[in-house]
Amino acid sequence: MSDAEIPVRLVAIRRAAEGTHLYEFAALDGGNLPPFEPGAHIDVCLPNGLTRQYSLCNSVHETDRYVVGVKLDRNSRGGSRYMHESLRVGATLTVSAPRNHFALVHDAPAYAFIAGGVGITPIACMISRLNSLGRPWTLHYAVRTRAEAAFLDQLQGPGLHLHVDTEHNGEVLDVNLAVASAPRDAHLYCCGPTPMLDAFEQACADRPTELVHLERFSSDVAPAVEGGYTVELTRSNRTVEIAPGQTILDAVRACGVNVRASCQQGVCGACETRVVSGLPDHRDTLLSPEERAANDVMMICCSGSLTKVLALDL
Repeated sequence: MSDAEIPVRLVAIRRAAEGTHLYEFAALDGGNLPPFEPGAHIDVCLPNGLTRQYSLCNSVHETDRYVVGVKLDRNSRGGSRYMHESLRVGATLTVSAPRNHFALVHDAPAYAFIAGGVGITPIACMISRLNSLGRPWTLHYAVRTRAEAAFLDQLQGPGLHLHVDTEHNGEVLDVNLAVASAPRDAHLYCCGPTPMLDAFEQACADRPTELVHLERFSSDVAPAVEGGYTVELTRSNRTVEIAPGQTILDAVRACGVNVRASCQQGVCGACETRVVSGLPDHRDTLLSPEERAANDVMMICCSGSLTKVLALDL
């Protein structure tokens, strides 16, 4: 999928739940948008200069629109607050083509989903797809209050287990119990706040890694800014010295090489770059242990080098 920016118009804003709005984008020319699979997200380039990543939550069969769910974050760095308070229907902006590091496995013997808050957005798309295929699923969906639960109309069914903290004396969802209730051969998916994801990873520690899927909104892993190594840009035929305090992305951009990037935390995949030689110091949250061991690609916004020389396909 190309990383080219796609001009779009905001054609609708709808309330999904308390604090969460759905934003619908359509191509400026009224044509089809690049296709996507469940779990995909897009970069939304906002008029205020910020770029944010949001999961697509509409049906994959809808080729004329992208719909994302955005919850107003009390600690917003400007993205969700701008969308909720300033973005209006009719606004034109650009989005990226969809990227997917949280893909739905279509031939799994069983599916178990765990979602917290706005983490339901990619999972709602997955469940929509499974419903269209007639495949059963189980969802443990946790919210603080019932008013904050989105997509309940399309999630209704025997597989839905809604956990409302305020209706359980403030107790949060028991992620260990939710994971333990899933069949051993089930593919497990989780998206939500960091404590839920951490609990999910711990609960899934004894399950095969290929059956465990999660998506993070942010990372608490410190980026590699130690510097002191050289990066060879094989396509540009240039050499860049990475100074202390710099990321590879910073240094590459400073020498005039344009690299697409968005999150700056290794959670979105926009800056994924092929490794030609050398050993990366992976600091992202996207690559699996197997992908890290292969050292074929890295996220240069946050990852560094464990070798004195690192060659990249840039």
